[in-house]
Amino acid sequence: MSVPANIVSEESTIIPNGSGAAAILSAGIGSIAVAIFAIAADKSSFVKNLFVFYKPTGALSGETTVAILLWFATWAILDWRWRKRTVALRPINAVALALLGLSLLLTFPPIGDLF
Repeated sequence: MSVPANIVSEESTIIPNGSGAAAILSAGIGSIAVAIFAIAADKSSFVKNLFVFYKPTGALSGETTVAILLWFATWAILDWRWRKRTVALRPINAVALALLGLSLLLTFPPIGDLF
């Protein structure tokens, strides 16, 4: 049984996955940033005062705002560099999941208070 020529040519077309990989990795970076900023604000009154953007919420307003800006900037830069490329998703997914898992652990007080 032979395969029609038009099916073979469609299968050989590779769609770049760099934009998706950029979104995944930047999400991991943004999530670890929230955890790091929260720990830094808890340990240093100077950092805590820097992160107070809105007094009723305290340092949390600045921690999340700066983390979101970092996430967005990372996403934009990675997307700009990777949008036309096909990248290996397995290591990028592994790093992003590791960052997400670490950020979840660091936001729990018994673990976050160790630093």
